[in-house]
Amino acid sequence: KGTILTDEILQAMPYETMVRLKISTDDTRLEDDLRDLEERTERQVEVTRNLFEEKKEKIRRGDELPPGVIKLVKVYVAMKRKLSVGDKMAGRHGNKGVIARILPEEDMPHLPDGTPVEIVLNPLGVPSRMNVGQILETHLGWAAHALGLYFATPVFDGATEQEIKNWLDRAGLPKGGKTQLFDGMTGEPFEQNVTVGYIYMLKLSHLVDDKIHARSIGPYSLITQQPLGGKAQFGGQRFGEMEVWALEAYGSAHILQELLTAKSDDVTGRAKIYEAIVKGDASFTAGLPESFNVLIRELQSLCLDVELMKTKKKPVEVTPEPVLEQV
Repeated sequence: KGTILTDEILQAMPYETMVRLKISTDDTRLEDDLRDLEERTERQVEVTRNLFEEKKEKIRRGDELPPGVIKLVKVYVAMKRKLSVGDKMAGRHGNKGVIARILPEEDMPHLPDGTPVEIVLNPLGVPSRMNVGQILETHLGWAAHALGLYFATPVFDGATEQEIKNWLDRAGLPKGGKTQLFDGMTGEPFEQNVTVGYIYMLKLSHLVDDKIHARSIGPYSLITQQPLGGKAQFGGQRFGEMEVWALEAYGSAHILQELLTAKSDDVTGRAKIYEAIVKGDASFTAGLPESFNVLIRELQSLCLDVELMKTKKKPVEVTPEPVLEQV
């Protein structure tokens, strides 16, 4: 009683003794802070103790193995990969995207004090998706980093805009969360102030090295006779409706015909192309796509009998128009 606590005394004191200490002070604000710190510490100790008990119980219980299995060995292989263009990343608000460019640190935009930004996000990804949480996280992260604090904001009961502004103000930062940025390549300031801050960005397991894939020939579906899809099946790249529209807009008729027939489900057309290459003949006529036969079979399953009628084309006689001579 009456002992003045110093850092040396606290460092040497066991935790159990520290918990039983009753600290009194004339400063009521300090006493409130100490009480708050004590409550938070007790909560943290309780969480750690519960985690320890769970782990202890798991070891005591053991793993449930399938019948007939005596011992199970799991081997995990970790690979270290550098981030590359095309890798997928995401924040904590559904703000996912792929890396477009990787620049040297000196070419990145920087703050007035010379601190370079680590990642640049497109602001157009916010209004339509309405995930404003990423902006608020940026502001609060900036204030937290400046003050050396950690913030926990629950999902539906998080920090309000006014609270974030107050924390920014307390950290000596602009209330709007924006500051002047300078172009790393030219050194010129940007026209308008830019939102900067600290956020969590996660690297997703959609890496471009795993996705890269090419196919020349490969397996076809037994039903539709179209190439299979996916890297695992050594499939082709899907040429969808929108891609077809793009080629239509360009007027690329021949490549469009080839993609929709010989490279898809025109079985006879494939053979004809090979034959033409061997014979050195450049002509190509598309056959009947297999998907049409599939359509006929599906209609037959609905008791609708569809038959293909083959008709010979009649030659069309062209009568020459009379030529009028001017006198």
